Amino acid sequence: MSVELERLSRRVSRAVVQIFSTGYARSEEADGGTNTAVVTRQRATGSGVILSADGYIVTNSHVVANARRVRVRVPAEMPGHPLLEPADKVLDARIVGLDRDSDLAVLKVDKTGLSFLSLGDSDLLRQGQLVMAFGNPLGLENSVSMGVVSSVARQVKPDDTMIYIQTDAPINPGNSGGPLVDVSGHVIGINTFILSQSGGNEGLGFAIPSNVVRNVYTQLRAEGHVHRSEIGVSVETITPALATGLRLAQDWGVVVADVEANEPAAKAGLEAGDIVLSLNGKTMRDARQFELNLYRYRVGQKVSLELLRGDTKLSVDVPVEEREDDPQRFADMVDPAKNTVSRLGILGIEIDRKIAAMLPELRKKYGVVVAARYGDSPYSGDSLVLGDVIYSVNTTPVTSVQALRAALDALKETDPLVMQVERRGRLLFVTMTIE
Repeated sequence: MSVELERLSRRVSRAVVQIFSTGYARSEEADGGTNTAVVTRQRATGSGVILSADGYIVTNSHVVANARRVRVRVPAEMPGHPLLEPADKVLDARIVGLDRDSDLAVLKVDKTGLSFLSLGDSDLLRQGQLVMAFGNPLGLENSVSMGVVSSVARQVKPDDTMIYIQTDAPINPGNSGGPLVDVSGHVIGINTFILSQSGGNEGLGFAIPSNVVRNVYTQLRAEGHVHRSEIGVSVETITPALATGLRLAQDWGVVVADVEANEPAAKAGLEAGDIVLSLNGKTMRDARQFELNLYRYRVGQKVSLELLRGDTKLSVDVPVEEREDDPQRFADMVDPAKNTVSRLGILGIEIDRKIAAMLPELRKKYGVVVAARYGDSPYSGDSLVLGDVIYSVNTTPVTSVQALRAALDALKETDPLVMQVERRGRLLFVTMTIE
Protein backbone atom coordinates (compact mmCIF):
# COMPACT_ATOMS: atom_id res chain seq x y z
CA MET A 1 0.00 0.00 0.00
CA SER A 2 2.75 2.45 0.98
CA VAL A 3 4.77 1.72 -2.15
CA GLU A 4 1.72 2.19 -4.37
CA LEU A 5 0.90 5.55 -2.76
CA GLU A 6 4.51 6.62 -3.18
CA ARG A 7 4.40 5.81 -6.89
CA LEU A 8 1.08 7.58 -7.26
CA SER A 9 2.40 10.68 -5.48
CA ARG A 10 5.49 10.80 -7.68
CA ARG A 11 3.45 10.49 -10.87
CA VAL A 12 0.83 13.08 -9.89
CA SER A 13 3.34 15.62 -8.56
CA ARG A 14 4.91 15.96 -12.01
CA ALA A 15 1.66 17.54 -13.22
CA VAL A 16 1.06 19.89 -10.27
CA VAL A 17 2.29 23.47 -10.59
CA GLN A 18 2.73 26.45 -8.31
CA ILE A 19 1.18 29.70 -9.55
CA PHE A 20 2.30 33.27 -8.82
CA SER A 21 0.09 36.15 -9.88
CA THR A 22 0.58 39.89 -9.56
CA GLY A 23 -1.97 42.53 -10.34
CA TYR A 24 -3.95 45.47 -9.09
CA ALA A 25 -7.16 45.70 -7.09
CA ARG A 26 -9.13 48.42 -5.36
CA SER A 27 -7.97 49.08 -1.82
CA GLU A 28 -10.53 49.04 0.97
CA GLU A 29 -9.14 52.29 2.27
CA ALA A 30 -9.88 55.75 0.93
CA ASP A 31 -7.07 58.04 -0.18
CA GLY A 32 -6.46 60.63 2.54
CA GLY A 33 -10.11 60.94 3.41
CA THR A 34 -11.05 62.09 -0.12
CA ASN A 35 -13.17 58.98 -0.73
CA THR A 36 -11.14 58.30 -3.87
CA ALA A 37 -10.65 54.67 -4.84
CA VAL A 38 -7.03 53.54 -4.53
CA VAL A 39 -5.73 50.80 -6.83
CA THR A 40 -3.02 48.82 -5.04
CA ARG A 41 -0.62 46.13 -6.17
CA GLN A 42 -1.53 42.65 -5.00
CA ARG A 43 0.21 39.28 -5.13
CA ALA A 44 -1.28 35.81 -4.84
CA THR A 45 -0.02 32.25 -4.92
CA GLY A 46 -1.85 29.03 -5.51
CA SER A 47 -1.72 25.70 -7.25
CA GLY A 48 -2.79 24.26 -10.56
CA VAL A 49 -2.85 21.01 -12.50
CA ILE A 50 -1.62 20.40 -16.04
CA LEU A 51 -4.33 18.76 -18.17
CA SER A 52 -2.51 18.55 -21.51
CA ALA A 53 1.02 17.90 -22.69
CA ASP A 54 1.07 21.23 -24.54
CA GLY A 55 0.65 23.33 -21.41
CA TYR A 56 -3.02 23.90 -20.57
CA ILE A 57 -3.48 24.29 -16.81
CA VAL A 58 -6.58 24.49 -14.61
CA THR A 59 -6.66 26.48 -11.38
CA ASN A 60 -9.13 28.57 -9.37
CA SER A 61 -10.18 31.89 -10.83
CA HIS A 62 -9.60 33.61 -7.48
CA VAL A 63 -5.91 32.69 -7.72
CA VAL A 64 -5.42 34.76 -10.90
CA ALA A 65 -8.28 37.28 -10.72
CA ASN A 66 -7.13 40.84 -11.60
CA ALA A 67 -3.69 39.49 -12.50
CA ARG A 68 -1.50 41.45 -14.89
CA ARG A 69 1.22 38.82 -14.84
CA VAL A 70 1.00 35.12 -14.09
CA ARG A 71 4.00 32.86 -13.67
CA VAL A 72 3.97 29.11 -13.20
CA ARG A 73 6.59 26.90 -11.57
CA VAL A 74 6.60 23.66 -13.54
CA PRO A 75 8.17 20.56 -11.92
CA ALA A 76 11.56 19.83 -13.42
CA GLU A 77 11.11 16.07 -13.61
CA MET A 78 9.80 15.27 -17.08
CA PRO A 79 8.95 12.02 -18.87
CA GLY A 80 12.11 10.56 -20.35
CA HIS A 81 14.35 12.41 -17.90
CA PRO A 82 15.39 9.95 -15.17
CA LEU A 83 17.13 12.65 -13.14
CA LEU A 84 15.84 15.91 -11.80
CA GLU A 85 16.98 18.97 -13.67
CA PRO A 86 18.99 21.51 -11.61
CA ALA A 87 15.90 23.57 -10.80
CA ASP A 88 12.20 23.77 -11.55
CA LYS A 89 11.26 25.96 -14.49
CA VAL A 90 9.32 29.18 -13.87
CA LEU A 91 7.38 30.11 -16.99
CA ASP A 92 5.16 33.02 -17.94
CA ALA A 93 1.54 31.98 -18.45
CA ARG A 94 -1.36 33.66 -20.18
CA ILE A 95 -4.93 33.51 -18.93
CA VAL A 96 -7.04 31.72 -21.53
CA GLY A 97 -10.26 32.40 -19.65
CA LEU A 98 -11.92 32.65 -16.24
CA ASP A 99 -15.32 31.72 -14.93
CA ARG A 100 -16.25 33.34 -11.64
CA ASP A 101 -19.46 31.33 -11.21
CA SER A 102 -17.54 28.06 -10.93
CA ASP A 103 -14.30 29.67 -9.64
CA LEU A 104 -12.23 28.07 -12.39
CA ALA A 105 -9.60 29.44 -14.75
CA VAL A 106 -7.53 28.02 -17.60
CA LEU A 107 -3.90 29.07 -18.13
CA LYS A 108 -1.47 28.28 -20.94
CA VAL A 109 2.31 28.02 -20.85
CA ASP A 110 4.43 27.78 -24.00
CA LYS A 111 5.96 24.37 -23.41
CA THR A 112 5.33 20.90 -24.77
CA GLY A 113 6.05 17.41 -23.52
CA LEU A 114 4.67 18.14 -20.07
CA SER A 115 3.38 15.51 -17.70
CA PHE A 116 -0.39 15.83 -17.34
CA LEU A 117 -3.33 14.21 -15.57
CA SER A 118 -6.74 13.13 -16.83
CA LEU A 119 -10.09 14.14 -15.41
CA GLY A 120 -12.06 11.35 -13.76
CA ASP A 121 -15.82 10.92 -13.40
CA SER A 122 -16.95 12.59 -10.19
CA ASP A 123 -20.38 10.95 -10.50
CA LEU A 124 -18.69 7.65 -9.59
CA LEU A 125 -17.34 8.95 -6.27
CA ARG A 126 -18.55 7.29 -3.08
CA GLN A 127 -18.46 8.44 0.51
CA GLY A 128 -15.42 7.03 2.30
CA GLN A 129 -13.37 6.70 -0.88
CA LEU A 130 -9.64 7.36 -0.43
CA VAL A 131 -8.37 10.61 -2.03
CA MET A 132 -5.17 12.66 -2.07
CA ALA A 133 -4.85 16.46 -2.24
CA PHE A 134 -1.86 17.96 -4.03
CA GLY A 135 -0.66 21.55 -4.06
CA ASN A 136 1.49 24.18 -2.41
CA PRO A 137 -0.06 24.94 1.00
CA LEU A 138 1.21 28.17 2.55
CA GLY A 139 3.73 28.39 -0.29
CA LEU A 140 5.33 25.04 0.58
CA GLU A 141 6.05 23.58 -2.82
CA ASN A 142 4.92 20.11 -3.86
CA SER A 143 2.95 18.85 -0.85
CA VAL A 144 0.52 15.96 -0.66
CA SER A 145 -2.05 14.97 1.96
CA MET A 146 -4.46 12.07 2.21
CA GLY A 147 -8.02 11.62 3.39
CA VAL A 148 -11.43 10.33 2.42
CA VAL A 149 -14.47 11.69 0.63
CA SER A 150 -16.69 13.03 3.41
CA SER A 151 -19.56 13.96 1.06
CA VAL A 152 -19.94 13.58 -2.68
CA ALA A 153 -22.34 16.52 -3.04
CA ARG A 154 -22.14 19.22 -0.39
CA GLN A 155 -24.05 22.47 -0.81
CA VAL A 156 -22.30 25.05 1.34
CA LYS A 157 -24.81 27.90 1.01
CA PRO A 158 -28.58 27.46 0.63
CA ASP A 159 -28.73 29.84 -2.34
CA ASP A 160 -25.63 28.46 -4.08
CA THR A 161 -26.33 26.18 -7.04
CA MET A 162 -22.76 24.83 -6.91
CA ILE A 163 -22.12 21.61 -5.04
CA TYR A 164 -18.71 20.43 -3.88
CA ILE A 165 -16.85 17.30 -2.93
CA GLN A 166 -16.14 17.48 0.79
CA THR A 167 -12.96 15.84 2.05
CA ASP A 168 -11.01 15.60 5.29
CA ALA A 169 -7.70 15.51 3.38
CA PRO A 170 -5.75 18.44 4.90
CA ILE A 171 -6.09 21.55 2.69
CA ASN A 172 -4.62 24.95 3.54
CA PRO A 173 -4.22 28.35 1.85
CA GLY A 174 -2.04 27.83 -1.22
CA ASN A 175 -3.73 24.53 -2.07
CA SER A 176 -6.37 26.42 -4.08
CA GLY A 177 -6.42 25.18 -7.67
CA GLY A 178 -4.56 21.96 -6.95
CA PRO A 179 -5.98 18.54 -7.82
CA LEU A 180 -7.89 16.14 -5.61
CA VAL A 181 -7.13 12.70 -7.07
CA ASP A 182 -8.36 9.16 -6.57
CA VAL A 183 -6.08 6.16 -6.07
CA SER A 184 -5.87 5.72 -9.84
CA GLY A 185 -4.39 9.18 -10.25
CA HIS A 186 -7.43 10.68 -11.95
CA VAL A 187 -8.41 14.25 -11.05
CA ILE A 188 -11.82 14.02 -9.40
CA GLY A 189 -11.87 17.59 -8.10
CA ILE A 190 -10.09 20.94 -7.90
CA ASN A 191 -9.34 22.02 -4.32
CA THR A 192 -11.05 25.36 -3.79
CA PHE A 193 -11.66 26.39 -0.18
CA ILE A 194 -11.92 25.28 3.43
CA LEU A 195 -14.27 26.02 6.29
CA SER A 196 -12.30 26.88 9.38
CA GLN A 197 -12.62 28.74 12.67
CA SER A 198 -8.85 28.90 13.14
CA GLY A 199 -7.87 29.84 9.59
CA GLY A 200 -6.12 26.51 9.05
CA ASN A 201 -7.22 23.02 8.15
CA GLU A 202 -9.92 21.52 10.34
CA GLY A 203 -10.91 18.62 8.11
CA LEU A 204 -13.47 20.58 6.08
CA GLY A 205 -12.04 20.93 2.60
CA PHE A 206 -14.06 21.42 -0.57
CA ALA A 207 -13.28 20.67 -4.20
CA ILE A 208 -15.10 21.41 -7.45
CA PRO A 209 -16.28 18.09 -8.98
CA SER A 210 -14.34 16.97 -12.04
CA ASN A 211 -17.44 16.76 -14.22
CA VAL A 212 -18.01 20.48 -13.66
CA VAL A 213 -14.31 21.12 -14.29
CA ARG A 214 -14.45 19.22 -17.58
CA ASN A 215 -17.33 21.30 -18.90
CA VAL A 216 -15.81 24.65 -17.90
CA TYR A 217 -12.27 23.68 -19.00
CA THR A 218 -13.45 22.58 -22.44
CA GLN A 219 -15.39 25.79 -23.04
CA LEU A 220 -12.73 28.14 -21.67
CA ARG A 221 -10.03 26.45 -23.74
CA ALA A 222 -12.09 26.63 -26.92
CA GLU A 223 -13.79 30.02 -26.57
CA GLY A 224 -12.40 31.86 -23.56
CA HIS A 225 -15.77 32.03 -21.82
CA VAL A 226 -18.54 29.72 -20.61
CA HIS A 227 -21.98 29.31 -22.12
CA ARG A 228 -24.68 28.73 -19.51
CA SER A 229 -27.22 26.06 -20.35
CA GLU A 230 -30.95 26.17 -19.80
CA ILE A 231 -34.14 24.66 -21.18
CA GLY A 232 -36.59 27.35 -20.05
CA VAL A 233 -37.98 25.97 -16.79
CA SER A 234 -37.93 26.85 -13.12
CA VAL A 235 -37.94 23.90 -10.74
CA GLU A 236 -38.31 23.47 -6.99
CA THR A 237 -37.47 20.74 -4.52
CA ILE A 238 -40.56 18.81 -3.45
CA THR A 239 -41.22 18.91 0.29
CA PRO A 240 -43.92 16.96 2.14
CA ALA A 241 -45.92 20.19 2.58
CA LEU A 242 -45.60 21.05 -1.11
CA ALA A 243 -46.60 17.53 -2.11
CA THR A 244 -49.67 17.64 0.10
CA GLY A 245 -50.77 21.06 -1.09
CA LEU A 246 -50.36 20.21 -4.78
CA ARG A 247 -51.55 16.61 -4.36
CA LEU A 248 -48.38 15.25 -5.91
CA ALA A 249 -47.76 11.53 -6.23
CA GLN A 250 -44.53 11.68 -4.19
CA ASP A 251 -43.17 13.88 -1.41
CA TRP A 252 -39.59 14.14 -2.67
CA GLY A 253 -37.82 15.02 -5.92
CA VAL A 254 -38.21 17.90 -8.36
CA VAL A 255 -41.35 19.65 -9.56
CA VAL A 256 -41.65 22.09 -12.46
CA ALA A 257 -42.80 25.46 -11.09
CA ASP A 258 -42.76 27.47 -14.34
CA VAL A 259 -42.31 26.90 -18.05
CA GLU A 260 -41.26 29.89 -20.13
CA ALA A 261 -43.26 30.44 -23.30
CA ASN A 262 -41.57 29.64 -26.61
CA GLU A 263 -38.57 28.08 -24.88
CA PRO A 264 -37.35 24.49 -25.49
CA ALA A 265 -39.17 22.99 -22.48
CA ALA A 266 -42.48 24.54 -23.56
CA LYS A 267 -42.02 23.32 -27.11
CA ALA A 268 -41.29 19.83 -25.78
CA GLY A 269 -44.56 19.86 -23.84
CA LEU A 270 -43.48 20.35 -20.22
CA GLU A 271 -46.09 21.82 -17.90
CA ALA A 272 -46.05 23.39 -14.45
CA GLY A 273 -46.71 20.67 -11.89
CA ASP A 274 -44.81 17.96 -13.78
CA ILE A 275 -42.52 15.90 -11.56
CA VAL A 276 -39.06 15.38 -13.07
CA LEU A 277 -38.19 11.78 -12.27
CA SER A 278 -34.87 11.64 -14.11
CA LEU A 279 -32.52 13.54 -16.40
CA ASN A 280 -30.70 11.34 -18.90
CA GLY A 281 -31.49 8.34 -16.74
CA LYS A 282 -30.26 9.88 -13.47
CA THR A 283 -32.84 10.17 -10.69
CA MET A 284 -33.47 13.78 -9.68
CA ARG A 285 -33.75 14.20 -5.91
CA ASP A 286 -33.76 17.98 -5.57
CA ALA A 287 -33.69 21.22 -7.59
CA ARG A 288 -29.97 21.78 -6.92
CA GLN A 289 -29.10 18.42 -8.47
CA PHE A 290 -31.27 19.17 -11.51
CA GLU A 291 -29.59 22.54 -12.12
CA LEU A 292 -26.10 21.15 -11.64
CA ASN A 293 -26.68 18.26 -14.02
CA LEU A 294 -28.18 20.55 -16.64
CA TYR A 295 -25.22 22.90 -16.25
CA ARG A 296 -22.90 20.20 -17.58
CA TYR A 297 -24.54 19.95 -20.99
CA ARG A 298 -23.42 22.08 -23.88
CA VAL A 299 -25.60 24.32 -25.96
CA GLY A 300 -27.11 22.27 -28.79
CA GLN A 301 -27.13 18.97 -26.92
CA LYS A 302 -30.40 17.31 -25.90
CA VAL A 303 -31.41 16.03 -22.49
CA SER A 304 -33.93 13.26 -21.96
CA LEU A 305 -36.42 13.89 -19.17
CA GLU A 306 -38.70 11.32 -17.58
CA LEU A 307 -41.75 13.08 -16.18
CA LEU A 308 -44.69 12.13 -13.99
CA ARG A 309 -47.89 14.04 -14.77
CA GLY A 310 -50.64 12.85 -12.50
CA ASP A 311 -50.50 9.07 -12.85
CA THR A 312 -48.92 9.15 -16.32
CA LYS A 313 -45.23 8.79 -17.06
CA LEU A 314 -43.86 10.71 -20.03
CA SER A 315 -40.47 10.84 -21.75
CA VAL A 316 -39.39 13.95 -23.66
CA ASP A 317 -36.18 15.13 -25.30
CA VAL A 318 -35.39 18.80 -24.77
CA PRO A 319 -32.63 20.73 -26.58
CA VAL A 320 -30.33 22.78 -24.39
CA GLU A 321 -29.95 26.44 -25.29
CA GLU A 322 -27.72 29.21 -24.03
CA ARG A 323 -28.92 31.11 -21.02
CA GLU A 324 -29.18 34.83 -21.53
CA ASP A 325 -25.67 35.84 -20.59
CA ASP A 326 -25.00 37.14 -17.12
CA PRO A 327 -23.42 40.62 -17.40
CA GLN A 328 -21.13 39.69 -14.50
CA ARG A 329 -19.10 37.56 -16.93
CA PHE A 330 -17.38 40.69 -18.27
CA ALA A 331 -15.79 41.26 -14.86
CA ASP A 332 -13.46 38.37 -15.69
CA MET A 333 -12.11 40.19 -18.74
CA VAL A 334 -11.05 43.55 -17.32
CA ASP A 335 -7.91 44.91 -15.70
CA PRO A 336 -8.54 47.57 -13.02
CA ALA A 337 -5.32 49.33 -14.04
CA LYS A 338 -6.65 49.78 -17.59
CA ASN A 339 -10.43 49.63 -17.40
CA THR A 340 -11.32 51.83 -14.44
CA VAL A 341 -13.65 54.76 -15.16
CA SER A 342 -13.46 56.41 -11.76
CA ARG A 343 -15.93 59.23 -12.48
CA LEU A 344 -18.65 56.60 -13.01
CA GLY A 345 -17.38 54.11 -10.43
CA ILE A 346 -17.21 51.30 -13.00
CA LEU A 347 -14.90 49.04 -14.93
CA GLY A 348 -15.59 49.34 -18.64
CA ILE A 349 -14.63 47.24 -21.62
CA GLU A 350 -14.81 48.45 -25.20
CA ILE A 351 -16.76 46.63 -27.88
CA ASP A 352 -14.68 44.50 -30.25
CA ARG A 353 -15.50 41.39 -32.25
CA LYS A 354 -15.01 39.08 -29.27
CA ILE A 355 -17.21 41.15 -26.95
CA ALA A 356 -19.85 41.72 -29.63
CA ALA A 357 -20.15 37.96 -30.11
CA MET A 358 -21.00 37.58 -26.41
CA LEU A 359 -23.84 40.12 -26.57
CA PRO A 360 -27.23 40.15 -28.28
CA GLU A 361 -27.21 42.04 -31.57
CA LEU A 362 -26.41 45.68 -30.74
CA ARG A 363 -27.75 48.85 -32.30
CA LYS A 364 -24.23 50.15 -32.92
CA LYS A 365 -20.85 48.58 -33.56
CA TYR A 366 -18.98 50.59 -30.94
CA GLY A 367 -19.34 51.51 -27.28
CA VAL A 368 -18.21 50.58 -23.77
CA VAL A 369 -19.81 47.78 -21.75
CA VAL A 370 -20.29 48.29 -18.00
CA ALA A 371 -18.38 45.23 -16.78
CA ALA A 372 -18.34 45.79 -13.01
CA ARG A 373 -18.77 48.36 -10.28
CA TYR A 374 -15.50 49.77 -8.97
CA GLY A 375 -15.46 52.47 -6.34
CA ASP A 376 -17.73 55.45 -5.76
CA SER A 377 -18.94 57.97 -8.31
CA PRO A 378 -19.45 61.69 -7.60
CA TYR A 379 -22.57 61.56 -9.78
CA SER A 380 -26.10 60.91 -8.58
CA GLY A 381 -29.35 60.39 -10.44
CA ASP A 382 -30.05 57.55 -12.84
CA SER A 383 -27.92 54.43 -12.47
CA LEU A 384 -25.92 52.30 -14.83
CA VAL A 385 -26.42 48.54 -14.55
CA LEU A 386 -24.07 45.71 -15.41
CA GLY A 387 -24.23 44.93 -19.11
CA ASP A 388 -25.21 48.46 -20.18
CA VAL A 389 -23.47 49.59 -23.38
CA ILE A 390 -22.53 53.27 -23.28
CA TYR A 391 -22.69 54.87 -26.73
CA SER A 392 -22.24 58.58 -26.02
CA VAL A 393 -21.59 61.23 -23.36
CA ASN A 394 -23.54 64.45 -23.98
CA THR A 395 -23.76 63.52 -27.70
CA THR A 396 -20.01 62.76 -27.95
CA PRO A 397 -19.58 59.21 -29.32
CA VAL A 398 -17.72 56.78 -27.03
CA THR A 399 -15.61 54.24 -28.91
CA SER A 400 -13.21 53.15 -26.15
CA VAL A 401 -12.59 53.33 -22.42
CA GLN A 402 -10.05 56.06 -23.06
CA ALA A 403 -12.60 58.04 -25.09
CA LEU A 404 -15.16 57.61 -22.29
CA ARG A 405 -12.72 58.97 -19.70
CA ALA A 406 -11.81 61.90 -21.96
CA ALA A 407 -15.47 62.81 -22.56
CA LEU A 408 -16.18 62.73 -18.82
CA ASP A 409 -13.06 64.76 -17.98
CA ALA A 410 -14.17 67.43 -20.45
CA LEU A 411 -17.34 68.11 -18.43
CA LYS A 412 -17.49 70.79 -15.79
CA GLU A 413 -18.83 69.90 -12.37
CA THR A 414 -21.92 72.01 -13.10
CA ASP A 415 -22.62 70.21 -16.39
CA PRO A 416 -25.29 67.52 -16.38
CA LEU A 417 -24.17 64.15 -17.67
CA VAL A 418 -26.41 62.47 -20.23
CA MET A 419 -25.31 59.09 -21.58
CA GLN A 420 -27.03 57.18 -24.36
CA VAL A 421 -26.93 53.51 -23.42
CA GLU A 422 -28.37 50.28 -24.72
CA ARG A 423 -29.98 48.11 -22.06
CA ARG A 424 -31.53 44.76 -22.91
CA GLY A 425 -32.03 45.77 -26.52
CA ARG A 426 -33.50 49.21 -25.80
CA LEU A 427 -31.90 52.64 -26.15
CA LEU A 428 -32.33 55.07 -23.27
CA PHE A 429 -30.76 58.18 -21.78
CA VAL A 430 -29.11 57.93 -18.37
CA THR A 431 -28.96 61.34 -16.70
CA MET A 432 -26.68 62.21 -13.77
CA THR A 433 -25.50 65.32 -11.97
CA ILE A 434 -22.93 66.23 -9.33
CA GLU A 435 -24.65 67.68 -6.29
